[in-house]
Amino acid sequence: MELYKLTVHELSNLLKSRETSCKEIVESIISRIKELDNTIKAYITLTEEQALKKAAEIDNQTDGERFSESALLGIPAAIKDNICTKNIKTTCSSKMLQDFIPPYNATAVDRLEEKGSIILGKTNMDEFAMGSSTEKSAFFKTKNPWNLETVPGGSSGGSAAAVAADEAVYALGSDTGGSVRLPAAFCGVVGLKPTYGSVSRYGLISLASSFDQIGVITKDVTDCAIIMNAIYGQDPNDSTTVDLDLQDFTESLINNVKGLKIGIPKEYFAEGINEDVRDSVLEAIEMLKSLGAEYDEVSLPHIDYSLPTYYALAMAEASSSLARYDGIRYGYSADDSEDLTDLYKKARSEGFGSEVKRRIILGTYVLNSENYESCFIKAQKVRTLINRDFAKALEKFDVLISPTSPTTAFKLGAKRDPVSMYYSDIYTIPANLAGLPAITVPCGFSQGLPIGLQFIGRAFDEKTLIRAAYTLEQNTDFHNKRPEAINR
Repeated sequence: MELYKLTVHELSNLLKSRETSCKEIVESIISRIKELDNTIKAYITLTEEQALKKAAEIDNQTDGERFSESALLGIPAAIKDNICTKNIKTTCSSKMLQDFIPPYNATAVDRLEEKGSIILGKTNMDEFAMGSSTEKSAFFKTKNPWNLETVPGGSSGGSAAAVAADEAVYALGSDTGGSVRLPAAFCGVVGLKPTYGSVSRYGLISLASSFDQIGVITKDVTDCAIIMNAIYGQDPNDSTTVDLDLQDFTESLINNVKGLKIGIPKEYFAEGINEDVRDSVLEAIEMLKSLGAEYDEVSLPHIDYSLPTYYALAMAEASSSLARYDGIRYGYSADDSEDLTDLYKKARSEGFGSEVKRRIILGTYVLNSENYESCFIKAQKVRTLINRDFAKALEKFDVLISPTSPTTAFKLGAKRDPVSMYYSDIYTIPANLAGLPAITVPCGFSQGLPIGLQFIGRAFDEKTLIRAAYTLEQNTDFHNKRPEAINR
């Protein structure tokens, strides 16, 4: 049996019945990584020895009954390399943090380990999560398992590629403007960005703190619900988390959308969308209608301002967040500096890559006293208008549906112009501006590359998103497809 191909819930069932062991699962996935990752390059750090030791401990100390208590017990996880893992290098794919080993876990990692999950390694990403292709890593570029000449999306491209290539059972990523959903869509897997404040950001190395959210990348929607059960909820270490009732997201795994009201934002189907992408999403909507859902067109009048609004605010926040990396207190330190000013200059110019420096400069410009009112404050006002558009639409509709991206995965090196790269996130950014939950699921293919469909829901109503996504998944077969490029 090829254990690496299985989902969290399938592996959990095998462990419950003692048809396999944790060690066998970990060994199967490590073998898969060693077979493929020289090509895919999903992982920066592989914690093989630690993972095998932990798996053996669980096997020796656990009976079948305990496996029934936690679906994650003994299941390996991949973690994006901007999420802190105790005693495991966490680099943010940057020279600035190339030797950083955190002395603590992110809360989300702690919660996974409390449920018995095993950390298998850290995945590649765009440097400091600034990118949409995972080409901006300081170490190497990750490739899309569906076509090795295309990008996996970003910034959580390593996490998505690992799950799609069966190099991970599931993975954590982070989503600031689409960084979980875009790579999940490009790699043909499921990606969920929870509501802002529903999952702790403690231990997530910040890009833009009012946007950042830890999210989940899985092989199917069932696994997504299982992981959310583990990581969801308030954390005293993160003051932005909300005191929420305990949820069981697996209760929403219902193949039924009868009476579900779906809004179709017309702005998401305007110029620039690939014809196959549009047609696949519209076909999925018609299928949901045939299953009992109701839909109607809706307008989000200020959504066209999402991209400039997001980048003005996110770059401003990033320039502030990254000010801590001065070569003295934190991160890479340059040699042969003449004085403190020279040390700051060398450490930051040598430690940061070109895209990070670009965004710091633009963010500093936005926060400059001459531009603060006309750029930063104006962008905050537009963000409020976008939030109101969503609030009004979601009074009438249970969920909104859109493509996750206007195109499928593009060729490596194809988008050299930064602005064209920024447009990759045009359909994912609005949910971050509004702090709303959003999930992407596969809904078709174009020239052999996956197409993602995005559901956006009301704040803290991930359950409805999961029900809608699960119903779509159960009535299609796209989530069962595997990349031919690596499985020949």
